[in-house]
Amino acid sequence: MIPGNMQEHGFNLVSIIKHAARWHGHVEVVTNKVEGGIHRINYADLYDRVKKLANALDKLGLKSGDRIGTMAWNSWRHLECWYAIAGKGSICHTLNPRLFPDQLDYIVNHAENRFLVVDTTFLPVIANVIDRLKTVEGIIVLTSKDNMPDTSGFKIPVHCYEEMIKDEPSTYDWPTLDENAASSLCYTSGTTGNPKGVLYSHRSNMIHAMVSGGADIFNMTACDSFLMIVPMFHANSWGLSFGVPMIGGKLVMTGPHMDGASVYKLMTEEKCTVSGAVPTVWTGLLDYLDANDLKIPHLRETFIGGSAVPRSMIERFDKDYGVQVIQAWGMTEMSPLGTINRPLPFWDELSYEERMAVRCKQGRPAFYVDMKIVDDDGNELPRDGVAFGRLLVKGPFIVERYYKMEESALDDDGWFDTGDVANIDQYGIMQITDRAKDVIKSGGEWISSVDIENTAVGHPELNIAACIGVKHEKWEERPLLVAVKQEGCDPSKQSILDLVASEHAKWQVPDDVIFIEEMPLTATGKIDKKPLRAKYENFYS
Repeated sequence: MIPGNMQEHGFNLVSIIKHAARWHGHVEVVTNKVEGGIHRINYADLYDRVKKLANALDKLGLKSGDRIGTMAWNSWRHLECWYAIAGKGSICHTLNPRLFPDQLDYIVNHAENRFLVVDTTFLPVIANVIDRLKTVEGIIVLTSKDNMPDTSGFKIPVHCYEEMIKDEPSTYDWPTLDENAASSLCYTSGTTGNPKGVLYSHRSNMIHAMVSGGADIFNMTACDSFLMIVPMFHANSWGLSFGVPMIGGKLVMTGPHMDGASVYKLMTEEKCTVSGAVPTVWTGLLDYLDANDLKIPHLRETFIGGSAVPRSMIERFDKDYGVQVIQAWGMTEMSPLGTINRPLPFWDELSYEERMAVRCKQGRPAFYVDMKIVDDDGNELPRDGVAFGRLLVKGPFIVERYYKMEESALDDDGWFDTGDVANIDQYGIMQITDRAKDVIKSGGEWISSVDIENTAVGHPELNIAACIGVKHEKWEERPLLVAVKQEGCDPSKQSILDLVASEHAKWQVPDDVIFIEEMPLTATGKIDKKPLRAKYENFYS
C-alpha cells in the first residue's frame, strides 16, 4: 500500500471551539440563565474560559481518561465543560437528572466519576444519593460566588465554578490525542436491566459533527441562529454542541426554561432561524402561540426527534406558522444521528395526502450510516416500503460495544441491532413500525416496559401484568399497565401505582391501570401485547 502524502492531525474535539474562537470569535452564545436573565458571551471569550477551566481541572488532579460527570442544563458553562474535559484527555459524562435515584447512583458508580459538575437546580438530586457514590471526590457547582447555595451538608469538597477558574491563565497546551481516545460518555436506559454506557471517541464525535452539518442534514450555516432546546444530557445533545460551533453559527440555549412562553420569547428576541427538540416541547410552544395569537417570524425549520412526530404537529407548523418540520431518528448508540427526512424531487409529484404520509416517516440514512432490515433468520428484506423487519445499522459513529462490557454489541457481520422494527421504501426512506423490545418512549425518554412489569407483579394481589405504550396528546406515548388480579383479591389501582413509584422515577410510572380477566399469551406462553395495543391504543385520547 502506498501511503498518501497529506498532513496528519489528531482528532481533538477542542479544535472545534478553537476554530470557532479564531474565525467566528464575535459570534454569540446566548443562555437563558438558571438564575433568570440572559447571559451573552462570544466564542473567543468562551474559548478563553475553556482554557481556564482546563487549568483548574489539572489542579484538582484530573488526568487523561478520568470520568467527570455533568448534571446541568444547556448553558455556556456546560458547553465550556464539554470542551475542557474532553480537550484535556478526560471523559465528559453527561447525567440525566430525570433518572430514578437507584439508576443514577448505579451510573455514577459504574462510570467511576471522580468529580461531578452540577447546576444549582440539581444539587438536591445529588445530595439524595451522594452517600452512595463511591468514587466521587468533589463537586463543582456551575454558578458564581453570589449565587452559591449552602453546601455545608456535603462531606466532600464543593467548589464554586466561577471562583475556581477566575485566576487561572487563559492559555493551555492541549495534548495530542489518539483519534480513538474516549471523549464523552452517555448512558442509555432504553434497555432492560441497568442502563448501558456508550463511550464516544474524539474521532466518532468529529465525524458525526461534520456529517450533521451537511445541507441534507441540519443545513446550518454561519448565518443561522440555532435554538438548542434538546438537553445536552440527552443523546449526546444530538451532536449540536459540536456541530453549531463548527460552522460558526449563533448558539442560543434555553437553560431550564423550556415552557412555551420562555421558548417563544427567546427564539423571537434572538431571531432564531433553526431549532431542535422532542415533540412535547413543541406542543407547549404551539399551544402558547395559539392561545396568544402569536407568530414566530424568524424560524425557518425545526428538527424533531425522540418520538414519532404527529401529523397534526407538522401541519400546524406548516399552515399556521410557515415553519418546515424535519423529522429525524437516531439513538444514543448512534451519536445519535441515524436518519433525517428532508424533501426529495419526487415529492413534487405527490398529492398532499401522499406527501404527508411520506413526511411522517423517519427519513433517509445520513452519510456513514449503513442500514438494513432483516427477518428473524437474519436475511435482508427488500426495500419496498411493505416488508418490515429488525432494523440494523453500522458506521464509524455507531457503538461497537457498551462501556466496560467485553462482548461486542454487534452481530458477526458488524451490524448493530437497534431494537426497532421498520420498513424501508424504494427511495431509502425508513419508517419505524414497532419496537422489538416493547420499550416505551415518552417525551423523548425511554421507559422499559419489562422493568415496570417486573415491579408491578411484585404486588401480592396481582397475578400477571403487561405494560404497553399508549398514544398520548402531550407526551406522544405514555405507559398503561394491564393486569390480572390474583384469584379472590381486589387490589386498588393506587396501591399498584404506589409500588411502581417506589422503584421508578415519577415520569416512568404508568398513568393508569386496567384490570382484565385473562392475559393474552403467545404459543410459547409469553404475554402477547399486540391485541392489548390494538384494544387500548386510544385509551388516553
